[in-house]
Amino acid sequence: MAKGGKSYRVHYAKEAMKRKVQSYFVEAKWLNHGYTPTFNEYLSNALVSSCHTVLIATSLVGKGDVVTEEAFQWLLNLSKMIRASEIVVRVMVGIVSHEFDQSRKHIPTSVECYMKQYGVTKQEAYDELNKKIVNAWKDMNQECLKSTQVTMPIINRALNLAHVEDLMYKDGDEYTHVRKLMKDLIPLMLIDPVSI
Repeated sequence: MAKGGKSYRVHYAKEAMKRKVQSYFVEAKWLNHGYTPTFNEYLSNALVSSCHTVLIATSLVGKGDVVTEEAFQWLLNLSKMIRASEIVVRVMVGIVSHEFDQSRKHIPTSVECYMKQYGVTKQEAYDELNKKIVNAWKDMNQECLKSTQVTMPIINRALNLAHVEDLMYKDGDEYTHVRKLMKDLIPLMLIDPVSI
């Protein structure tokens, strides 16, 4: 990588990880102080702690010549595409996991923060948060159709990760509580893959 002049990629992946760790410290302070942030305050931090940017950054480190330094800057500056894909995962996770998370010592989720800030019921929060998810998908679709900042293979990384997360959290938290869906999909991909 250094011989090819691409060692900057590791720097950007490390920066993404540093931001993630810093966001964990913020969440730890909230938890230890029993603090419920506003929804906007929560979302600002949660988009970083979601691991989305770190996963994309590390997946791009060895991608090849299609990845440029500008692509990493696009990623770390939270472009519209990245922000939208992070909203999808963070808000979906909040909706499907908030009751479980509140049954243990955990920071408030997007649902609790939204309910507190806007004085709404749980169902009203669900409805509004689902609208945010739909709007985020619209933003991603728009970026796929007319983005000129980075190439389509880079955009596809963010889009495909959002699709995976959508699958994992659409009807419940398949990451924390593995059910039939994941038990069926994992063998299909790893044990019985489609031959090419």
